[in-house]
Amino acid sequence: MQKAQPSGMGDFFQCLAGTLRVQGGRMEAKDVLQYLACSLGRTHEDPNIDLAVSLCRSKDAAAIAILADGLQSKKGGVPGDCIKVLYEIGYRKPELIADYVPDFVRLLRAKDNRLVWGGMTALARITHLKPAEVFAQLDIIMQAYETGSVITRDQSIRVFAELSRAGKEYEAAVFPVILRHLEKCRPKEIPQHAEQAFTAVNKDNAAAFANVLKKRTDLLTEAQNKRVNKLFQAIDGWRDGSRS
Repeated sequence: MQKAQPSGMGDFFQCLAGTLRVQGGRMEAKDVLQYLACSLGRTHEDPNIDLAVSLCRSKDAAAIAILADGLQSKKGGVPGDCIKVLYEIGYRKPELIADYVPDFVRLLRAKDNRLVWGGMTALARITHLKPAEVFAQLDIIMQAYETGSVITRDQSIRVFAELSRAGKEYEAAVFPVILRHLEKCRPKEIPQHAEQAFTAVNKDNAAAFANVLKKRTDLLTEAQNKRVNKLFQAIDGWRDGSRS
């Protein structure tokens, strides 16, 4: 038997399944906040994800700008839902949120932890598009990395990796941060964070990266070592010429 939906919600999700058509026409950008989960009285993220998918299809820059403004809203739930929609857009079409580096960096100093890790998640999606702008905010990003939650630190590694691979100037400043992190992070984090950081590894810094990991392999489980060994194999590819 099909589960009954709350009154009106079936029509809402049917709207979002297409291109957000409301009363026979396209959703107006000014109404975008009405489609957030908190505005609909929902306690799960489905409406926010659906909204992100729809905005990726429509590429509605005006609606996305309103969501960015919503990050500073005083209305409970709105900032958290806005950052959720924005970083979900970032997963799919990062270019649509790339102009909001200052807005995401501002969240790194928020008191609400959801906004902090949400801001870092959004930055991780767009750093490759805006490396200079992100690098200019490195002090704030580092502070959030050092004091933030597990999710914030996870996403920080992605930011550092994308910065490092974006240019030698950035690599000189940020790759040592990655190495220090891998030296000190919890053993269970080593495989995941090493994999996230591996996009920043090149033939010039591969030896330093491998040496840090080799010093910690005795702390890893068999499954964790298998993941790290795949990275060693990729590095070996540089040495035998099979990887450029």
